[in-house]
Amino acid sequence: MVDPAALDVVGLTTTYGAVRALDDVSLHAPPSSITAVLGANGAGKTTLLRTVSGLVRPQHGSVKVGGDELTRLPPEAIAAMGVGHVPEGGGVIRELTVDENLRLGGLLAADRPRGRRGGSGATEAIYDMFPPLAPRRRHPAFTLSGGERQMLAIGRALMAKPRVLLLDEPSLGLAPMIVAQIMLLLQHLRADTGMAVVLVEQNARSALSVADRAVVLNLGRVVKSDAAAVVAADAGLRHAYLGF
Repeated sequence: MVDPAALDVVGLTTTYGAVRALDDVSLHAPPSSITAVLGANGAGKTTLLRTVSGLVRPQHGSVKVGGDELTRLPPEAIAAMGVGHVPEGGGVIRELTVDENLRLGGLLAADRPRGRRGGSGATEAIYDMFPPLAPRRRHPAFTLSGGERQMLAIGRALMAKPRVLLLDEPSLGLAPMIVAQIMLLLQHLRADTGMAVVLVEQNARSALSVADRAVVLNLGRVVKSDAAAVVAADAGLRHAYLGF
């Protein structure tokens, strides 16, 4: 039986001209799990998320969610199939208000075969999840702090009720207290929604503290894929690839 929220990446190879950014990368992210994707700058972490979400076309390999093949679909179709992507820096539309950004995210679920459209109830749920956004709902996104913009970016992705959530460096440039809040949120999403979360993080220690599994990339190849606790306990691996 195929897990409805499972992400399966098999043999993914992505190139930029002569550069092989991903080289035969595979991972499995089951429902109700957090998979941390770790490695130094240039390891291929962002390319992996961009390939899964359709922003970059792979040369070889397969991406499936719940058994549905996504590899050759355009990004909007992949989003409609239940893949939410929060890129590095959040990617909110700065000129739109907080409320407008959230409602735009809800529209992505409209054409999903097995999904539900995010409506006003979903918007209020996001405000409950991120209380600092509620009093700013009519403010343009450019007036928000960095932490608030990251909350808005995650909230906008959640409005589409994704089966798989891809997060690229959600802690980048944020205060430790905000980072802790985001990591706690990911744990709640795993427990409460059955979502499969794929977390790309430069802060490997923080990511490993909440992840179930970890995939370590180096120069586009998988050097380790194991339980997060096993990766965290491997001092040689941490020193060589994760910087702590």
